[in-house]
Amino acid sequence: MLLNYRILFILFCAFSISKSVYSQTAIPSNVQDTLSIWQLAKYDAKAAVLGVGHAYSRPLYWDGKDWTTFGIVAGGTALLYFVDDETSSYFRRQRDRLPRPLREFGDRFGSPQVAYGLTSSVYLFGLFTKNQKVRETGVLMISSATAAGFLQTVLKASVGRSRPQNGQGKFDFKPFSGQAGWRSFPSGHTILAFTAAYSIAKQFDNPWVKAGIYAVGLISPLSRVWDGAHYLTDVALSMAISIATVDAIDNYLNKNNLYPDGRKKPGISWNLHLGLGRVGIVGSF
Repeated sequence: MLLNYRILFILFCAFSISKSVYSQTAIPSNVQDTLSIWQLAKYDAKAAVLGVGHAYSRPLYWDGKDWTTFGIVAGGTALLYFVDDETSSYFRRQRDRLPRPLREFGDRFGSPQVAYGLTSSVYLFGLFTKNQKVRETGVLMISSATAAGFLQTVLKASVGRSRPQNGQGKFDFKPFSGQAGWRSFPSGHTILAFTAAYSIAKQFDNPWVKAGIYAVGLISPLSRVWDGAHYLTDVALSMAISIATVDAIDNYLNKNNLYPDGRKKPGISWNLHLGLGRVGIVGSF
């Protein structure tokens, strides 16, 4: 509950920084370098809150390709749903075979304290050193974590899916029950951990570096499955939410050229390939 109020407080403060929250005028890089820490913080806060609003509004502007991607994600999730109980049992059996440091890292990295601590540290380092690229990364991480985090808070309460460790099975739901055992979807650890990892990975060109960062970001989602806190579909769809949110906000920052020296890097591009006797999904990054 405390986290819910924190997210709402962040949103309220961000919307209060300016009389106009519907547009952001880009400031050239050489001018940003001359601004005070406070002026940069206000500029970044406004960029962050507008990024959050942009992410929430994107479904209203989806085109055919976006709806195709949505259909692929929905279809893939539906297929995984059929084997949720089986995959959960399998992952939970592997738990004790995994190294304790790996299990502890997975649990802690996706926690709100660590995730928001990392996000804040990245942004504050960029702010006080006036490193524009690091500031932009921090803004992307903060706004993405806020947008996706608030969404997962609402969905957890409204969906009310039973956790695997309850032993009730994948079809058990208690919407708006408020009970911790019925907050399986989506996975907050997954959203916070993978949102941070995906945002950071966007700043690198090397695909091996990207893959390494993605691998670190996957530890928390997998840890939630082998701990019995979430089903595989919970973490898979949570990752899709993270990717969509980060991409939407990153596109907003780039399209409006709010950080002129920032490299404009695409996220993971998912493409559906159809042919005679074959069908496939290819992700490129």
